[in-house]
Amino acid sequence: MKLTETKSVFAGTLAVAFGAAMFASVATAGNITQERLNNSEAEPENWLHHHGNYETHRYSGLSEINAGNVHELKVAWTYAMGDTHGGGKDPVKFRVSGLEGTPLAEDGFLYITTGWGRVSKLDARGGRGELVWEYDPEADPDWAPSVTCCGINNRGVALHGNIVLSPVLDGRILALNKTDGSLIWEAQVADPGIAEVITGAPLVINDLVLTGMAGAEFGVRGWIAALNVNTGEEVWRTHTIPAPGEPGHETWKDDSDAWATGGGSTWVTGAYDPELNLVYWGTANPGPDWDSAYRPGDNLWTDSTIAIDATTGEFVWGFQHTPNDPYDYDSIAEKTLVDTQINGKFRRAVIHADRNGYVYAMDRTDGSYIWGTQFVDELNWTDGLDENGRPNAYDPNVDVQLYNPGTAANRGTATEVGAEGTIKGALCPTHAGGKNWSPTAYNPNTNLYYIPVVEGCNRSLTIISDPDWDPAVRQWFLGGYPFQTFADPDPAVEGLPFGRWKGSVTAIDIATGSIAAKYYADFPLGGGMLTTAGGLVFTGLLEGPVVALDATTLQELWRFDVGAGINAPPITFEAEGKQYIAIEVGYGGAHEQWSNDITPEMWFSNTPNVLYVFSR
Repeated sequence: MKLTETKSVFAGTLAVAFGAAMFASVATAGNITQERLNNSEAEPENWLHHHGNYETHRYSGLSEINAGNVHELKVAWTYAMGDTHGGGKDPVKFRVSGLEGTPLAEDGFLYITTGWGRVSKLDARGGRGELVWEYDPEADPDWAPSVTCCGINNRGVALHGNIVLSPVLDGRILALNKTDGSLIWEAQVADPGIAEVITGAPLVINDLVLTGMAGAEFGVRGWIAALNVNTGEEVWRTHTIPAPGEPGHETWKDDSDAWATGGGSTWVTGAYDPELNLVYWGTANPGPDWDSAYRPGDNLWTDSTIAIDATTGEFVWGFQHTPNDPYDYDSIAEKTLVDTQINGKFRRAVIHADRNGYVYAMDRTDGSYIWGTQFVDELNWTDGLDENGRPNAYDPNVDVQLYNPGTAANRGTATEVGAEGTIKGALCPTHAGGKNWSPTAYNPNTNLYYIPVVEGCNRSLTIISDPDWDPAVRQWFLGGYPFQTFADPDPAVEGLPFGRWKGSVTAIDIATGSIAAKYYADFPLGGGMLTTAGGLVFTGLLEGPVVALDATTLQELWRFDVGAGINAPPITFEAEGKQYIAIEVGYGGAHEQWSNDITPEMWFSNTPNVLYVFSR
């Protein structure tokens, strides 16, 4: 049932019509002020930010559930979120819609989204989850998925005042009334006509709502946009790739205007430092992904951590992790802000775990390099980092980087495969990265940073890109592709492992950059991390278990198998004085699309799209 004008079902109103006493009162909560957002740590009972706080800690001060009693956790309630249907023209690529979202929690109410962008408000008080309202943006099921790279995804909402802000796959941002779910405004921010889409949760700062976009595999030019939170009008838009005449444009040394279709999308939510008024965001791979000779030069600011002024969108600094990337090593991951002793000196740092297998600490004010550490077991594309954090295998005297021989399928550097391209050896970590989008967590009590890791290697193939390629046709602009199956006919190259990928949770000591502990899993880590004042780390494993680990040793203390794949990160919140752990369960997205052949059991994973909530 829908309300014609708003497309919102307000369960409180409907229940009165049907005489249901449980909805007799309108469910309300307090306004979300900027002061509350700045000081969200003072409300550990709530989860007000996508990443827990502006600093992206994904840490909670709640400790009712702790290392001593976590074994008592049980299912408190579940909520069937639905929207499992697929779409688009490819029945394999988009066979289902999974869940990658982070719920928000405020005053006993939860706000959740499905991959299709359906927003629901649940009343979690009383130890149950009852629908208050839901809003369906009605994304076109045939067209919307056909212009996206990696699944039918939506990672969650943001809150401001009495507004819920939510993205839609087809490039819209919605502002909904927090009380009844009615539509306040709708803005078309990304252009799906050229394969720009939005999958990441918005970031609210003062009266602005910031959003990134996806589409680097289709020849777009990345950007971050800021809208007026009350009207939806665009205030500024900053592109991640400098145009002619802008600093950094000289790093695109081609003669085919590759910068204009050069990727650098921004599809994971950034971080914010209120004192510096700087926003920290990650940028994706250059385009085409694998044909780096099409775009000679370092290709700024792709594969980078960037800092921009929150008020104006002005670019302040950038740090590039993999120049002229031939591996699809996005630097899209969330940025974690820490104020702590590093190498014996107090530092205001930004921490970033990159797909290239290194975790970096950089100065928050100017982006200068502090330390870098390999966090994956297998890494072969470079032999370490130099004193400035640049790959040792980088050659400043060439415009097309080969890195370590045998790792990149550059034109003319490997065995020819017909007239199409070249195959070259093994790449470690895999193209999916040592860490993909799944978020990290930081515990200020242990000073440890927890990374969800993909452990493994694979191959890639380069296809020489067409210089007359037209981005308006919304076709793949990859310049090649990764390939590998579980039964790879050549199981080893130069002694490097092939076969299935596995995973780990890796804990990094921020003070030194050293690895403090590892927890190994049979499948890649696909869901993301939560850590708490109870001395715990929670995560969902790809094949189905939710686990709790000791925050210092990473020893497993509790597990519950939900019987379905998990792509989403957990949160914790409190309702009526009781602590809960919540996680969305619904396997889909990029791992299913790109990597199931490497972990073939996942083809048989259930996709229930259910919110699980645990308590003692």
